[in-house]
Amino acid sequence: MKPILWAFACTALVSHVYADDWTGHWVMQPPTGQTPSTASPSHAIAPGFRAISLWLKSDGTRLTGYMSGRAGNTPVSDGRIDRGHVSFVIITDYFGEERRANYSGVLSGSELKITLPPFGTRPPREVTLTRVSTADPPPLPPPPPKITLPPAKDVPYNALAKTPPMGWNSWNKFRSEVSDPLVRQVADAMVRNGMRDAGYVYVNIDDTWEAGRDPHGQILTNERFPDMKALSDYIHSKGLKIGIYSSPGPKTCAGYEGSYQHEEQDARTYAAWGVDYLKYDWCSASQVYDYHSMPAVYARMGQALENTGRAIVFSLCQYGVLKVQQWGAHAGGNLWRTTGDIQDNWQSMSRIGFDQQEGLETAAGPGRWNDPDMLEIGNGGMTDDEYRTHMSLWAILAAPLLAGNDLRSVPRDILEILTNKEVIAVDQDPLGKQGRRVAKNGDLEIWARPLLGGAWAVGLFNRGAGSRRVTLHAADIGLTRITHIRDLWAHADQRAAPEHTADVVSHGVVMLKVQGK
Repeated sequence: MKPILWAFACTALVSHVYADDWTGHWVMQPPTGQTPSTASPSHAIAPGFRAISLWLKSDGTRLTGYMSGRAGNTPVSDGRIDRGHVSFVIITDYFGEERRANYSGVLSGSELKITLPPFGTRPPREVTLTRVSTADPPPLPPPPPKITLPPAKDVPYNALAKTPPMGWNSWNKFRSEVSDPLVRQVADAMVRNGMRDAGYVYVNIDDTWEAGRDPHGQILTNERFPDMKALSDYIHSKGLKIGIYSSPGPKTCAGYEGSYQHEEQDARTYAAWGVDYLKYDWCSASQVYDYHSMPAVYARMGQALENTGRAIVFSLCQYGVLKVQQWGAHAGGNLWRTTGDIQDNWQSMSRIGFDQQEGLETAAGPGRWNDPDMLEIGNGGMTDDEYRTHMSLWAILAAPLLAGNDLRSVPRDILEILTNKEVIAVDQDPLGKQGRRVAKNGDLEIWARPLLGGAWAVGLFNRGAGSRRVTLHAADIGLTRITHIRDLWAHADQRAAPEHTADVVSHGVVMLKVQGK
């Protein structure tokens, strides 16, 4: 055979081998103790494990199929194969905005290693999929029609959360490891270490407590929560309050039972258990509802909670889409998320706090708060200076303060950050005015919040590298002169002057209470 023909034949053979290797159903390896399911392309991993699976069909150098995950089934676009390597695009509708995510992968023996694209501040990461079937992908059924709800009537204000809620939430640290014994231990610790007395009163159980429904539709708890009413009574006996989690969709974000078509029933159950706080996370609701129905969907649960007659704080978790600050309170919400999930790193926290809250301040006030997500203080991904910035900025933003670390064993320096009474007093100021950026010079920013009685809380922030000098001018906060300055982290009064200059460490803050005329 001539060299050119030989080379062509070899290339064709290699391409054919690689192409054949892709066809089939590939699933992510779940954690130990969970088993992949091949029964349905729409649910390829056991509940509680956020994962994807791929149904693929190779055709020469082209790849088709679809990805299955918590968002349902999404077709593979622009699939290309090149000698054991693959690339494709997944296009999703994110509340009316088209989002394109680029994926790449390589065959390694019997495993398919896929690089997932970055999401928010999460960097790209590699996951491993194993083929559980060599069959061609089943036909992708058309998506079911989505429900459109008519506009809802305004839900009456429940007279709660007149200052931003304070407490603890299980998700950031424990995820699916949360349990009845753990929650009791955290409650005990909050009493013992002074968190309760500092104002942290809500003990909130996030996702993964659910276990389906009984024949009458009653929501059930799983083996990690054998008696939710008994747990609630225990939390209340400590002078604390208990919170719980659900979704308006069929499933929660972690794949557990949601409240879809059971809103009134679930609200009555929560009230009977003695629940004081509900976090309601959109999650799979996009699979059943038109996203323009979101205000009415949340109002449905808001009204259900109101109908129970129990005082239950209503926390809307829908990532800040559709200008939730304009309708959250009308749906019965006491607080609403303004962003995607926070991560325990400087990039995530600073982007959320500094870059995504500007302009939202007019929506906040007693009983209705913008929520830039829970605190990551003490989880280990940031320095103490960065955690002080986190705490200071959230206080100036009049944000809910929900600790997300392990409160059973808190280092003294972290506990001092979380329980700084002077900073907490800013967050809990009864005037209820959210702060805003009043000056910016490159990486240096000044944020300020008016307080009851005419004083101002001011944060001098340095988002850059290396210590910098930051100067507050009286005019920055509408004053002609400054008469008194208090450093809220140093717990010391400072000399008053028409302007105040401070050295601020990299990623750090100097937080002041300022009075003047």
